Amino acid sequence: MSTMKGAEILVKSLLKENVEHVFGYPGGVVIPLLDQLHRESKIRFILTRHEQGAAHAADGYARATGRVGVCIATSGPGATNLVTGIATAYMDSIPMVAITGQVKSTLIGNDAFQEADIVGITRSITKHNYLVRNVEDLARTVKEAFYIASTGRPGPVLIDLPVDVQFATAEFKYPASVDIKGYKPTYKGHIKQIEKIAEVIKKSKRPVLYVGGGVILSGASEELSKLAHKTEIPVTMTMMGLGAFPGNDPLSLGMLGMHGTAYANHAVQSADLLIAVGARFDDRVTGRLDTFAPNATVVHIDIDPSSVSKNVEVHIPVVGDAKDVLRELTRLAEKPDVEAWHQKIKEWKKELPLGYKDSGELKPQYIIEQIQDVTKDKDVIICTEVGQNQMWSTQFYKFLKPRTWISSGGLGTMGFGLPAAIGAQLGKPESIVFDIAGDGSIQMNIQEMATAVIERLPVKIMILNNGYLGMVRQWQELFYERRYAFTVLAEDVHNYCPDFVKLAESYGARGIRVTKKDDVRNAVKEAVKTEGPVIVEFMISREENVFPMVPAGESISNMLHGLA
Repeated sequence: MSTMKGAEILVKSLLKENVEHVFGYPGGVVIPLLDQLHRESKIRFILTRHEQGAAHAADGYARATGRVGVCIATSGPGATNLVTGIATAYMDSIPMVAITGQVKSTLIGNDAFQEADIVGITRSITKHNYLVRNVEDLARTVKEAFYIASTGRPGPVLIDLPVDVQFATAEFKYPASVDIKGYKPTYKGHIKQIEKIAEVIKKSKRPVLYVGGGVILSGASEELSKLAHKTEIPVTMTMMGLGAFPGNDPLSLGMLGMHGTAYANHAVQSADLLIAVGARFDDRVTGRLDTFAPNATVVHIDIDPSSVSKNVEVHIPVVGDAKDVLRELTRLAEKPDVEAWHQKIKEWKKELPLGYKDSGELKPQYIIEQIQDVTKDKDVIICTEVGQNQMWSTQFYKFLKPRTWISSGGLGTMGFGLPAAIGAQLGKPESIVFDIAGDGSIQMNIQEMATAVIERLPVKIMILNNGYLGMVRQWQELFYERRYAFTVLAEDVHNYCPDFVKLAESYGARGIRVTKKDDVRNAVKEAVKTEGPVIVEFMISREENVFPMVPAGESISNMLHGLA
């Protein structure tokens, strides 16, 4: 066994976990670690321009690849700048290991320069976290961190590493396995509970599969598709579940909830059986809990027992991995009598389709449709920022495969899309990665354009510019008598600050501005064939709204259907 300094032990441990990319930003107490990383050719360190960008990039990398994303920051403000990114990953159950430097062990608690209790700060937004005080514990800690982050219900784990531990020496012994007392995720569902589900499926007349991001995280999309096609049960997806089931499949109902399809919400409200798989009954899905799926027997399949009956009373719970449980359920399930149910859904789809008025203005929905049509024969990943751009993307882009949709769901983090696209592009270099953005959200982490340019990452940023903080403005229009309090970013979008085309060029990227519908397809084609990063600014209809919409606190039966 060779003796190594803590910094080298950490890097060797990352290699043992097959880490190829690390995102981060330097600082005083991580110099020993970064010096060691600098010597290691097998790990590519991506220097972002802000620690939040590093966290979101690691997150996007994890969502695109299914591997654990890794980010590094220094102590104090470096560590606290990771917090939003860690919370984003936590809310969406994304596997991440965040490594923070810390002041010397002897100074902890003394308000030393750039000291922050990051373990305490992140306790509620990590799956677990560690403060490493002994270098001999470091290799085991890394092994446990990656295991915890990637197993059961995934999530972020933080390792806080004092600078003196990075200099301390120990023998490098990387554990072959992990055995953590009290942490034993259940993967195999109880067969008796699965048999109960098969029985209620057989008797049901109006069943619905309600699918969340857990299906994607467990790699269970194929198993879901087999079950849906064997039983002919319609499938609706949460925002995080998009891509788990092909959006163009006749059984697809699209997304449900606040900005979901009208027919998905009507189906859920009329269902006699609701089978939730890897979903958590989020308030944006359920609306008023006392009116949600009122006539349904509710089944919940989830690897996290704490999620079961947390928000909605469940009649048949199954704790287990979605892939394993769906495989077993498909073996047992029989097709119920759903012909009349399919006919009713067809009627809803015909009566209440997704749509928008062609008023001659440049419509964001049309832009998203064209992005898909132009790239239909290519391998595409869609990232978004947060707000109207995000919701239009969920509605008008038909996701066909898992891990092709990357967006901040639970936390709704503005500024997520661009750094997440950078991480996704590094993880999937063969893909064309888009960031569909709003003019407000894109500015929150616009500095990461430098990262994209310097790392030669051909991300395509599609800015839907309406000169507003659009989603908040929509609420102000509908519920606050059009008082646009502090949501106006530009009175005149033709005199916008900043000029996004010039901004792109200042970073060394390509900038394109589109003002007419007829120019949309060519702009998308030009962006795709350009080798480096591109910003395309679309000057869209200024007061376009996202419909359908369920007002906050209302039943999902009470949708606003107005076509924008």
